Amino acid sequence: MAPQRQLFSFCIFSVLSFSTITSGYGGTLPDNKPSTQRFAPKYSYKLGKSVPQEAGPERLSLHTLGSRSTLQSKRMVTNPFRPFHNVSGARPSTPAPISVNNFGAKGIDHTDDTEAFQKAWAEACSSNGAVVLLVPPHRNYFVKQFTFSGAQCKSHITMQIQGTIMAFEDPKTYHFPDKSKQHYWLTFERVQNLVVEGPGTINGNGEKWWQSSCKQNNITRTLVPNCNNDAPTAVTFKKCNNLTVHNLNFEKAQQKHVSFENCTDVKASRLRINTSEASPNTDGIHVTETKNIDISMSRISTGDDCISIMGGSRNVYVANIACGPGHGISIGSLGKGGSEDHVSDVRVFGCKLTGTMYGVRIKTWPGGSGYATNITFQMIQMDNVTNPIIIDQNYCDTETKVINGECKPPPLQVEKYSS
Repeated sequence: MAPQRQLFSFCIFSVLSFSTITSGYGGTLPDNKPSTQRFAPKYSYKLGKSVPQEAGPERLSLHTLGSRSTLQSKRMVTNPFRPFHNVSGARPSTPAPISVNNFGAKGIDHTDDTEAFQKAWAEACSSNGAVVLLVPPHRNYFVKQFTFSGAQCKSHITMQIQGTIMAFEDPKTYHFPDKSKQHYWLTFERVQNLVVEGPGTINGNGEKWWQSSCKQNNITRTLVPNCNNDAPTAVTFKKCNNLTVHNLNFEKAQQKHVSFENCTDVKASRLRINTSEASPNTDGIHVTETKNIDISMSRISTGDDCISIMGGSRNVYVANIACGPGHGISIGSLGKGGSEDHVSDVRVFGCKLTGTMYGVRIKTWPGGSGYATNITFQMIQMDNVTNPIIIDQNYCDTETKVINGECKPPPLQVEKYSS
């Protein structure tokens, strides 16, 4: 007879060092600027027990039921910044920018500028050497689903967004042929040596998506007819290497704001992400299957995790982030649906969380397997955080009970509508 599946098989190694002010919920950050201060820790925590600062951070080795071996701790990330080539400001002189306006973009009155963006990208991609693709200031460019593909690119592209790129508000303007797959609005795929910089804005116009979200309805414990789980991620970078995203604003994403998927050597800095606290599943920065990524000097206010770090990610450095409101900074969730996930070498340093539901979390689903190792949360300042530190190995994303290693949602009430 086959051996019975172990319910919990995640190993977690972490070092926690926090500066916590209060843990009462409420409050917002006093300004909209990223924190630049290196916060000094006041306490170190070991499984909820505080020790004086002089003792230094404690190493935690947490093994769940079914773990058969002890993972050897690897060297922690001590110099997380890696050399990046072709970053903004370090490039050779470039020719005149390629403006989307030159290809028919209007930027006014809900005009569909998708075709103009497609033509401008094709022109930039076919150029030799370094090139700047310009989205001019003081205009709102409405764009439908579009993939900026780098498969045929010859050039090193800097996309300079000075104006605003906006999604159409009506979900009916989107077309998702495969309902089983993740959905996207703007995607940069297989683009190498790419720089995307501001100081402009990318606005997902996501309010109507939020209103019909099934996750939002799970929170209210009601089932509204025709709810959907189809909301797309606003901006996704897929399989991009040597990527810089800098000095940009993101607002009102349909779902996640920025996602890095299967990327290598990424630098994301001075990002400003601002969305309603009531918006469902609107993670600020989502990292999955990505290696060597630095996220720094950013301000994130959202309805879900400010930063979520998923399976397959390694060498992740997060520094000087101002988070709140939102759900804090999370590793996971990992192991959903009985899958095997691995995350390693993550350092979160010098961040400030204010008015968030959670502080820092490591969360794994029951029934999954894998490990989260060499995880450091250091010099974290928290103010008015409801649940400052959580390591949850029975995670379910709704109000559920864990039965036989599976999440069982409670019955939903159906809202009645009068005709």
